[in-house]
Amino acid sequence: MTLFEIGALLLGLSATFGFLNHKFLKLPHTIGLVIIALLASGAIIVADYFMPQFGISAVVTKAINQVDFNETLLKGMLSFLLFAGAVHVDLDELAQRKWAIGLMATLGVVASTFMIGGAMWLIMKLAGQPVAFIWALVFGALITPTDPVAVLGLLKTVKIPPLLKAKIAGESLFNDGVGVVVFTIMVAFALSGTGGGHGELDALGIAKLFLLETGGGAVLGIAGGMIAFWAMRQIDEHNIEVLITLALVMVIYAIAIRLHLSGPIAVVIAGLFIGNHGAKFAMSSNTRKHVFQFWELLDEVLNSVLFLLVGFEVLIIAGDLLHLPVALAAIPVALLARNISVAIPIKMLSIREKFERGSISILTWGGLRGGISVALALSLPDVPEKPGILAATYAVVVFSIIVQGLTMKKLVERFKFFD
Repeated sequence: MTLFEIGALLLGLSATFGFLNHKFLKLPHTIGLVIIALLASGAIIVADYFMPQFGISAVVTKAINQVDFNETLLKGMLSFLLFAGAVHVDLDELAQRKWAIGLMATLGVVASTFMIGGAMWLIMKLAGQPVAFIWALVFGALITPTDPVAVLGLLKTVKIPPLLKAKIAGESLFNDGVGVVVFTIMVAFALSGTGGGHGELDALGIAKLFLLETGGGAVLGIAGGMIAFWAMRQIDEHNIEVLITLALVMVIYAIAIRLHLSGPIAVVIAGLFIGNHGAKFAMSSNTRKHVFQFWELLDEVLNSVLFLLVGFEVLIIAGDLLHLPVALAAIPVALLARNISVAIPIKMLSIREKFERGSISILTWGGLRGGISVALALSLPDVPEKPGILAATYAVVVFSIIVQGLTMKKLVERFKFFD
C-alpha cells in the first residue's frame, strides 16, 4: 500500500467508526473509536479462527505493520497533538499549581518508574518469566507517563474546578516529555549492558543527559515561541499566522530530534507561550479565532487516527497468551504506583497550599495511558523481553482508556464540586 492509500484507509475507518459511535454507542469520541476498533480486531481474529484459509488476520496485520507506530506518533503526530493541547491551557492557572505539576512531572515520574519496575521484576520472576531488572525499569519508564492526548480528551467530557483541571492537564503535558527522556536513558542503559554499543552510562552521565534533553528542549521551545510571536506581531493576516504556528511546531520538533533534545517539552513550552502571551498580544480577535479553530480541528482528526490505531494494535499481540497473566497484573501495579507518585507531592505541598478535595483520587484515576506508551513499547529493539513488555503495556493502556475513561465522570460527580 502507498502512503496515500494508508492515509485514506485510516481516515476512512476513523470517519466510519466515529459515525457508528455517535449514532449508536454515544460514547466519548476517542473511547468509542478504541472500543469499535477492538471489536473489529476481535471479529477479524474470530473469522481467522473459523476460516483460516482466507488468512484475514495476516492481511490486516501486514497492513497495520506498514504504519510505523513509533515513527508516526513520536516523530510526527505527537508534536501537533501536544501543541494543540498546550495552546488551550491557561498559563495563569498552570502557574498557580506549578510546584505540584513540577514535582509530579519529575520526581513523580522517576519514583513511579522504579516502583513499577521493581514490582514487575518481582511478578515476572514469580511467574517464571524472569527479566533483568533494567528491562523491568524500561517498562516502568514507558508506562509511567500519562498520555496528554488521552487526558486532554477526557477533560473535555468532565466538569472539574479550573485549578484541578490545570493541574491534570499541565502534569500530563510535562510528564510526557520527561517520561520519554527517562525511557530513552533506561533503554540506552539496558543496551549498554547487552552489547548494544551505547557505551557505559554512569549516574553523572545519566544526570547530564537528562538535564540536556529536558533543559535544552525548554530553551528551544522558548526561542521558537519568541520568534513566532515576533513574526505574528508584525502582521494581521490569519492565514499566514496559522501557517506560522504550523511551521513553529514542525521546525522546533525537527531541530529537537536532530540535536537530541526533548521535542515534546519544546512544543509544549512553545504552545503555552503562543496560546497565552501570543494570543493576548500578537493576535487580533479574528486571527485568534482562526488559530484556535485550526488547532482544535487538527487535534480532533489526529486524535481519531491515533485511537483507531491503538484499537487495531491488538492484532499484533493477539496470540501472546504466555504473557497474559503478567499483563493483567501490570494494571493494578501501574494504578498503585500512580496513586503513590501523586499522593506524595500533594501531601508534601498541602502544608503550604490548599488542594481541592479528591485531588489524589481524581489525578490517579484520570492519569490515562495511551498511544505514547504503545509507541514506546513498539520502538524497542527485538530483544527477548519485548513481547512481555508489549503485552503488559497494551493491557494497561486498554484498561486505562476504556475503564478509567468511562468511569471518570462518575468519580468526579462523587465529590460534588458544583453543588
